[in-house]
Amino acid sequence: MAQGGGSSRAEHSDLAVLTAAEMRQVENAAFARGLPSFEAMRRAGSAVAAEVMRRWPSGTLDTVTVLCGPGNNGGDGFIAAAALGAAGYPVRVQATSIAAPRSADAQAALTGWTGEVAALDPDALEALGARDLVIDALFGIGLTRLLDGAVLATVEAVNRSGAPVVAVDVPSGIDADTGLAPGAAIDADVTVTFGWAKRGHLLLPAAAHCGELVVADVGFTATDLAVIPIACFRNAPAFWRDAYPLPGTQDHKYRRGHVVVAGGAVMTGAARLAARAARRVGVGMMTLAVPPAAWAVYAADQAGAIVRPAADRDAVLALAADDRVTALLVGSGLEPVAETATLVRGAVALGKPLVVDGGGLTALALDGGLSRGGSWQGRPDLVLTPHEGEFARLFPEVAGQGGKLDRARAAAAASGCTIVLKGADTVIAGPDGRALMCDLAPATLATAGSGDVLAGAVAGLLGLHLAPLPAAAMAVWLHGEAARELGLGLIAEDLPDRLAQILTGVLAGDLGQKAANPGRSQ
Repeated sequence: MAQGGGSSRAEHSDLAVLTAAEMRQVENAAFARGLPSFEAMRRAGSAVAAEVMRRWPSGTLDTVTVLCGPGNNGGDGFIAAAALGAAGYPVRVQATSIAAPRSADAQAALTGWTGEVAALDPDALEALGARDLVIDALFGIGLTRLLDGAVLATVEAVNRSGAPVVAVDVPSGIDADTGLAPGAAIDADVTVTFGWAKRGHLLLPAAAHCGELVVADVGFTATDLAVIPIACFRNAPAFWRDAYPLPGTQDHKYRRGHVVVAGGAVMTGAARLAARAARRVGVGMMTLAVPPAAWAVYAADQAGAIVRPAADRDAVLALAADDRVTALLVGSGLEPVAETATLVRGAVALGKPLVVDGGGLTALALDGGLSRGGSWQGRPDLVLTPHEGEFARLFPEVAGQGGKLDRARAAAAASGCTIVLKGADTVIAGPDGRALMCDLAPATLATAGSGDVLAGAVAGLLGLHLAPLPAAAMAVWLHGEAARELGLGLIAEDLPDRLAQILTGVLAGDLGQKAANPGRSQ
């Protein structure tokens, strides 16, 4: 199994996340190679209808109201309405305006619907309930303006109604590129999109409007996708699974990596959680470099970890300079003071993979950010894991500008580091322009110490010689899945041990193959 980064963009075309403009380029490529544009629309509308039939069998709904806009999104809606009507569903169609300009495909879709087309009726929509369904085919991925007039009233009425909603491509009102929702937007239970996910499906606040995301095949191929450079991917095991080095029969603890974590004197739990997480993702050795006064607290915590007293910055760096050390973590549980910033800069100078989290990030910001000293540029193996507040202090020049993905990529390019911009919609960005976007993480991760677990997992995977982007992406994915399995009542102490179970599950097939063919260590 290959170590390091190892994943080409072409390999993971199925994980691509597109902008509206990129999707149009891909569509045009598909049409140019011979896919009829109306056939793609027919498949899109049919996919929406099929998803409705799967979730709400015939007889379970009193009404299905399809809201159709003036463009191709509305065309998808008319086709879905016709398919559901033919299957015996009680379908009603409301449209923004039958007389509005329509593409030839949308006009053909309209003529395929033989029922009545009524004007938008917010009052009737507000009266709907749980046994009524709304299909939102008002506006698709091209909308960049605020909703107003009858459409705004319609969207607000649907959201108040309590009726389940299926959105076509994107919920009307969100920005498919930035993930922003500057005004009113449909609150969907399910969103059916076509070909590939769009950025707004995965970024807050838009992602919260999408509900469950379904990506339907309407005839586009990886060949069509090749007309654009793919920069953004959905974070999934296929991106990083092959980068993980499974244990080999000739491995020993140092071949499995050695991570040093700098611990603090007051918030001792942070570094201890991080160290446990690093060990649980498979690193062979763990050293905690800690203030002598707190040595006993750390030493009593994990029998398998080495705990070294380190009275100051120089003592920590001397331990980390050992040739057998393969990665470092600085910041978890450390105070945001000048001494911490100097420790971070010293750790950078060692030239080893490094994760900076917590107090290390704040200390850097207070000490002048990334512009003062240190060899930051060209060092993607420096992984910064800020939440939004820390990010704003570190990168004030991009904070608050545009969507989260754009900000993370700008920060990665400017710093030369790998950025893990945390949140329910965590974005992982590398200085080469590549980025990974995550499905929304469970809200239960909003608990003290969970970020330290994540930082430790990243450090452990770096210590195992994974390249920074797959290491960070893998850690974020494992972290979210662990929280999903643990459910309500989660505390940070629950997470590290669950990481090992999730890791085993996702690599089960690889482990079976390795057991059958043990061979040499990889």
